[in-house]
Amino acid sequence: MELWTDSFLEYLGAERNYSPATLESYAKDLNEFQEFLEGLNPNASWTAVEAGDVREWVIYLLDEQKMTAASVNRKLSALRTFYKYLRRVGRVNINPMEKVVAPKKKRPLPYFVRESEMDRLLELTAEDRSFKGVRDRLILMMFYETGVRRAELLGMTDASVDLSTKQIKVTGKRNKQRIIPFGEELESEIRAYQAAREEALGLKSFSALFVTEEGTAMNEARIAKIVKENLSKVTTIKKRSPHVLRHSFATAMLNNHADLTSIQKLLGHESVATTEIYTHVSFEELKSEYKNAHPRK
Repeated sequence: MELWTDSFLEYLGAERNYSPATLESYAKDLNEFQEFLEGLNPNASWTAVEAGDVREWVIYLLDEQKMTAASVNRKLSALRTFYKYLRRVGRVNINPMEKVVAPKKKRPLPYFVRESEMDRLLELTAEDRSFKGVRDRLILMMFYETGVRRAELLGMTDASVDLSTKQIKVTGKRNKQRIIPFGEELESEIRAYQAAREEALGLKSFSALFVTEEGTAMNEARIAKIVKENLSKVTTIKKRSPHVLRHSFATAMLNNHADLTSIQKLLGHESVATTEIYTHVSFEELKSEYKNAHPRK
């Protein structure tokens, strides 16, 4: 078995220009799989390997070695490349890897700001009624109360906002448009911002809804800085970006009994499966509350 492994590694190095580090990693992965096979059958060979053998190895790595799905997938990648090589040079007739499904990677839960933290932040920002203060507060509220993406917020113009019907039209990914409703609080803040903007800049027509102190359209970096600086006042979470406020919108909606399909439409997700990540966030929050409050935790 070692001879076939050695010729494979020579091929990767000489003809495919794989780096020494990658070759070392592949050699380690193949050696580990060989040892696993020989533990099952001392007479194991590469030609006798079946998909079931690989699946057993995957289970062993996940359950007994406590490896992550990402680490297991990397090892399977080495094995797939190896068997493609063996099939191409005619050493095996069947590639067992064709019937092996890689384990799914566990998606990290999105960061979000708790409702109490957002309430406190909006109380803090209500005190500054300067143009900059009103604008920055509205940016925070727009993210938190509509769930828009940063690019969608930057693309807003005054015409995007219908104050009479309390609706905002945004252009999302792949130029898909959607309508997002909003409440009286956000309507009031939009009116206050537009009045402060006109008073500060002396103009009535702007290229974008949100503008700088010079009257030019905001950019991504400026928006990110405003959000980060403000979130730092109320939370210690690692990420403090506009997308965190989008996550916070979805989590708050779900925690207050909104339908998952409705949240999907408001966020502009293609599939409800993408939106389902927020059910896991809410469950993790519920577990945390239980651990903190239950006397028999």
